[in-house]
Amino acid sequence: MSDARLSRRSVLTALGALGAAAALPSAAGAGPPPAGATHPVRRAPAVHSTGRRVAILGGGMAGLTAAHELVERGFDVTVYEPTALGGKARSIPSPGTGSGGRLDLPGEHGFRFFPGFYQHIPETMRRIPFPGNPNGVFDNLVSGPAFRMSMPEGPDLTAPASISPLRLDVYDLDSLQQSLGAAFSLGGAIPPHELALFSRKLVMFLTSCLERRNDEWEHQTWSQTLEADGKSQGYRDILVSALTRQLVAARPQTVSTRTIGIMGQAFVWNALGTVPSYGHLDRLLSAPTNEAWIDPWAALLRERGVKFEMGWRAEQFDLSGGRVTAARVAHSSGNRAVADADWFVAAMPVERAVPLWSPAILDADPRLELMRHLTTDWMVGIQYFLRAPTRIAQGHVAYLRTPWALTSISQAQFWRGDFAARYGDGSAHDCLSVDISDWDTPGILYGKTAKECSPEEIARETWVQMQRCLNDVGEPVLRDDDLVSWFLDPGVRWNAASGRNTNDTPLLINTAGSWKNRPDAHTAIPNLFLAGDYVRTDIDLATMESANESARAAVSAMLVASGSTAQPPAMHRLHEPPELEPFRRVDADRFHAGLPHILAG
Repeated sequence: MSDARLSRRSVLTALGALGAAAALPSAAGAGPPPAGATHPVRRAPAVHSTGRRVAILGGGMAGLTAAHELVERGFDVTVYEPTALGGKARSIPSPGTGSGGRLDLPGEHGFRFFPGFYQHIPETMRRIPFPGNPNGVFDNLVSGPAFRMSMPEGPDLTAPASISPLRLDVYDLDSLQQSLGAAFSLGGAIPPHELALFSRKLVMFLTSCLERRNDEWEHQTWSQTLEADGKSQGYRDILVSALTRQLVAARPQTVSTRTIGIMGQAFVWNALGTVPSYGHLDRLLSAPTNEAWIDPWAALLRERGVKFEMGWRAEQFDLSGGRVTAARVAHSSGNRAVADADWFVAAMPVERAVPLWSPAILDADPRLELMRHLTTDWMVGIQYFLRAPTRIAQGHVAYLRTPWALTSISQAQFWRGDFAARYGDGSAHDCLSVDISDWDTPGILYGKTAKECSPEEIARETWVQMQRCLNDVGEPVLRDDDLVSWFLDPGVRWNAASGRNTNDTPLLINTAGSWKNRPDAHTAIPNLFLAGDYVRTDIDLATMESANESARAAVSAMLVASGSTAQPPAMHRLHEPPELEPFRRVDADRFHAGLPHILAG
């Protein structure tokens, strides 16, 4: 077998993408509410029931996916959404900023990021028509050719995000470990002996059996696995912190190694080009999310018969005979109504689903009680609209050592058309979209956490933290004079009296040992299904992809429960190299014998 080494550039790409994946989900309200959406929902007489009426409670990524799959299979679908279609994946226009026939400046919950190993989302996108695109909305994905890791008072690292097929000897664990160590050397930023430890841990995960992953790795934190205490600054900044804090706002001291390991290996195999079906590692949309994706999607679903009832939030499920008989919903105007259906899909986030589990629901499915132990954290976006294009990187930027764990993307370089001619008042030529992943560490300007800062203080503190990284050498990249305006996700609400923020849209964090608390898509209640990024999925991370995958699982289960003969939605698994299967079998034998992994120290 060849002893070829991985190129540093290829795995830098993988590392970079991990550091920049802050978003893994966001989307926007899909056009105006349908006529009559603000009126109470009327109860349909039971005699008219066809057995195919579905109420989907939540119109985010999971709800829209479920609606898409169900309406294509002949179900009568109604979606109840309290705020805006697309959930955390939506665009959020900055109100009142457009003039002269231009659109309002495009804000969002957080920038969109579509790793090449996503499979469910791209398959859905190909089925959504878009003018001039042979592959529908999917053709609105463009590649980010570079990634940058920037840090204050230190050299920045910029890596091309190209993928070239590589040959790797995976039959010899020593060779595999040495190759991965060389790949992650990052120009000497991490000492060789620490790289050796990291690469050994990575190889251990790659060659671990499923049982060990679900047992040992699931109950270890990423910090414990990488033995972070006492390591160098570079090791802790990049391999311990950036792969977690700037990935999904997860603290390395609490996040499950199983979750980070699954994502890590997916990025690595994608970067190495070992899976021909995977696309470019770093992909973005060619326009704001609503324009490029959510609005065309909602239009397609309406055309096919999906009904959207906007402004309605689920309050309670009624049970009788062990089945859900109705969902009680409340409108933002104060009206209340009953949503009748034969089948119900709870497609809202975990923090909104848990309050719906009444004693009757928990008596019917006691496992749902475990959802109360799931953890959420904050990962929220802010956009800066600039007078000139920002030449930071042709892709994502991770700001290492920033107290608020920042990542960003300069959007306009990827968007079609003239930004200034289309948005705002014509003075803004770029949108720098930033994700804030740490809301609990004091900043450098005010000495307060992001949760304790007013919106104006958040905007200024975030700007200064980026300037500290980007303007430390040579010509300033971010200049105060270039700033036109900023827009913070309106889900963050400032309470001047308490001096703290609240957040309407937190993000699920897979803490160590939390897999047991996550439900499957089909509950023990025969006609109640769950769809959302907290549901157990193969990708195992709170992302658009996991929300889409969970919705497909819910639809598949509903087809079985309803006796439908329709073909279930396509389900995909993350790549596991068959060449490593012999090692995983050996590890399975060792695990069942009570022995550690063969590479364990």
